[in-house]
Amino acid sequence: MEYRQLGNTDLKVSAICLGTMTWGQQNTQDEAFEQMDYARDNGINFFDTAEMYPVPPRPETQGSTETCIGNWLAARGGREDLILASKVTGRGSSNAGMGHVRNGPRLSRDHIREAIAGSLERLQTDYLDLYQVHWPERQTNFFGQLGYRHSDNDGIAIRETLEALAELVTEGKVRYIGLSNETPWGLMEYLRLAREYDLPAVVSVQNPYSLVNRTYEVGLAEMSIREKAGLLAYSPLAFGVLSGKYLNGQRPEKGRITLFERFTRYTNERTEAATQAYVDLAREHGLDPSQMALAFVTGQPFVTSNIIGATTMEQLKINIDSANVQLSEEVLKGIEAIHRANPNPAP
Repeated sequence: MEYRQLGNTDLKVSAICLGTMTWGQQNTQDEAFEQMDYARDNGINFFDTAEMYPVPPRPETQGSTETCIGNWLAARGGREDLILASKVTGRGSSNAGMGHVRNGPRLSRDHIREAIAGSLERLQTDYLDLYQVHWPERQTNFFGQLGYRHSDNDGIAIRETLEALAELVTEGKVRYIGLSNETPWGLMEYLRLAREYDLPAVVSVQNPYSLVNRTYEVGLAEMSIREKAGLLAYSPLAFGVLSGKYLNGQRPEKGRITLFERFTRYTNERTEAATQAYVDLAREHGLDPSQMALAFVTGQPFVTSNIIGATTMEQLKINIDSANVQLSEEVLKGIEAIHRANPNPAP
């Protein structure tokens, strides 16, 4: 397993990060334990979660994922050998199963302090290595939204959010901070405020990135490299679509898209066509389609870590083994040809 520096920190994180958002809903705690055991045994030292998980969020399951991890840490030990990341939920989640939390979560100082207290309790630890803002407080483009519509109703100011996070760093509850579902302007504003007011700098950005969504390359890739705030790529398999298991109308019994109709981001006709082309390319070169898709993401110079997720051990093993796959120049040229013909069908 390759290890990469997290921003300007002294932390080295595995190039593959274990995503956790199915635990407590699609996966039982015992299955989560098995995944964590296998991941750690195979060199993964980086786990990512969120106070909102599992997904899709529901009041009756919210926080269950962190509880699974906390119980595992209590049973297995070795907290000091792991890089543990979580996220604080912000505005707009009352319709996403989180309205019961803090009377509707926000990114204010009081809400952030309440959120970290809950996460630390569930995770059974006294600190997080990385604490991330799950999505912006302001109204902007994220979760696949296109066609920017400006609003002056930004809500909680970024400076207040950043100062609240800085307090957690000073108190030792958080080592470093990151962003998620953020735009180029948002990243630069956090970095500007950090410089102007001597506050902690963002060390990572967790945004979607995959063969069918390479929009991160447009504005944020250069910033990740220049500002030492690398991408933690989520949905690298586009909710499993790039494995090919949903092609031709297939709906595997326990597949996420089968179970949860709300996940339509990766099921349009252009994405299906692109996926078929990528799957054909992989098979032409004797590659597993999932491993080709993951290896492409992991190999990008602006990517710090590739966040994989799995509901079965078979999927987990395939995904982790992608760390050992090196794509040939011929494969990479094939990927670029498909991308040029059908760019970003699932932004």
